[in-house]
Amino acid sequence: MRCLITGGSGFIGLALCRSLLADGHEAVVLTRDPQRARRRLPAEVALIDRLCDAADVDAVVNLAGENLAERRWSEARKQALRESRLATTRDLVDWIAACKQKPRVLVSGSAVGWYGARGDEELAEDAAAGNDFAAQLCRDWETEAAKATAFGVRVCRVRTGIVLDADGGALAKMLLPFRLGLGGPFGDGRQWMSWIAREDEVRLIRWLIDTESAQGAYNATAPMPVTNADFTRALGAALHRPAILPAPAFALRLMLGEMADLLLTGQRVIPARAQAQGFKFLRGDLAAALNVILHTAA
Repeated sequence: MRCLITGGSGFIGLALCRSLLADGHEAVVLTRDPQRARRRLPAEVALIDRLCDAADVDAVVNLAGENLAERRWSEARKQALRESRLATTRDLVDWIAACKQKPRVLVSGSAVGWYGARGDEELAEDAAAGNDFAAQLCRDWETEAAKATAFGVRVCRVRTGIVLDADGGALAKMLLPFRLGLGGPFGDGRQWMSWIAREDEVRLIRWLIDTESAQGAYNATAPMPVTNADFTRALGAALHRPAILPAPAFALRLMLGEMADLLLTGQRVIPARAQAQGFKFLRGDLAAALNVILHTAA
């Protein structure tokens, strides 16, 4: 199988490339910065900086998009976040439309932010979208990806939660303060955190590529979401450190503005469709997953 990946040098994309190569598949990464990507990716990954150079592709995985949590959301930053996702996805769909030999599947990124802030409501894929900035961004992103179905391509839209591994993402940023005994919940800690081990995220993407009956929206989250307070307790226990120093909501909003909603609100998301279709998670329990991740990293 020959797989074209956007965002292939990122936290999830890098692990996906390694997984594909380990199983004898070809990985082609579309990147604006081939030199930087070459430093990050295995030598066997082919790099292109123009879609027109992609050929004979069996599957497309669209993971492109600037990091939502990288800095405060100004209006200019919001526009950059939108364009980094929507423009790339439009370009991919236009390329698919022009291909004589079309890929059989497009697995396109989205996020659990689709659902907006929903309190304790349990959310499967048929739940309605929210109406805040992150939710609208995800809705528009998914709408662009779904247009590929008009060209006979199977489309899977992956609503990813907080992806955990020790060498990147949210967990890597938490490790130092928690190891210093400075970790604790955000705000009151009652907001839900829908998480997934990176290993399972990659396995789910691979399963969506290979499962011909899979199409539409899929929640990429472990079956047992936890509250922020429970997450911080589990991480503290895994590191044998206290986790009792809260980050007050007012301080987070003062520092981060609207972006603080990513930390102070959440979604209780379950992967109903993947489980109903037979996908099995390796890391369903948070405490066990953290122990595996941190022990492997050590």
